[in-house]
Amino acid sequence: MNSLKNRTAIITGSARGLGKAIAERYAALGANVVINYSRDHASAEEVVKNIKAMKANVIAVKADVTRAEEVKYLFGETKKAFGTVDIVVANAGIELIQVPVTEFTEEQFDRVFNINVKGAYFTLQQAARDIADGGRIIYISSSTTTSPVPGMAVYGGSKATPKYLVEILAKEIGHRKVTVNSIIPGPVENTGVFVEMAKEDPFYKELLNGSPMGRLTSVQDVADVAEFFASDLSGFVSGQHLLVNGASIY
Repeated sequence: MNSLKNRTAIITGSARGLGKAIAERYAALGANVVINYSRDHASAEEVVKNIKAMKANVIAVKADVTRAEEVKYLFGETKKAFGTVDIVVANAGIELIQVPVTEFTEEQFDRVFNINVKGAYFTLQQAARDIADGGRIIYISSSTTTSPVPGMAVYGGSKATPKYLVEILAKEIGHRKVTVNSIIPGPVENTGVFVEMAKEDPFYKELLNGSPMGRLTSVQDVADVAEFFASDLSGFVSGQHLLVNGASIY
């Protein structure tokens, strides 16, 4: 079993969904965990409660990743509490689906790119500045960047841009033995738009029919890969993008 004892991990957008699953996995492996949220204080506190029950060290920090000064504050509070930053997971993001190219609005474009691109860029930038030598930086991307899906031009485009930054950053700070990688999940069950989507929805059925294994990606599937990228096992894996979708066409 991997151990993250004495390591400190920041996971942005970790009050629910993928971020929550990764935070709780890292806590189970002994890491000090920093829960980040922008609005949902109640959900963040619930995750903190879960992690404390594991006897792991945890704090929650409210910070909007679209504001560079708040990202800096997030890292500052982490170092104040634990003295170091060893693992950073840039997970915070929002979705926009089933909106054709001819129909998305400027407001929709700005909101998605502000969170998914600007937020990821400034999180990765601050991680590069503050992470300890030998640290791990992980970006959560989307399978829409590898399998273009109609109606997801804005969302897929916003998730593709930081993947390029991952490759650049891996080269720029590799001399510090810091690895930088991205995880590319397929559609993830019970997160984001799939929290409210009925199993009878034609779009859900289409995604399910495209999966050879007959299911969507789970949060634990993604947490498994996040564990690998955070562990010593991936010490010579950097600048890479790992697709986690069970060979689905999506």
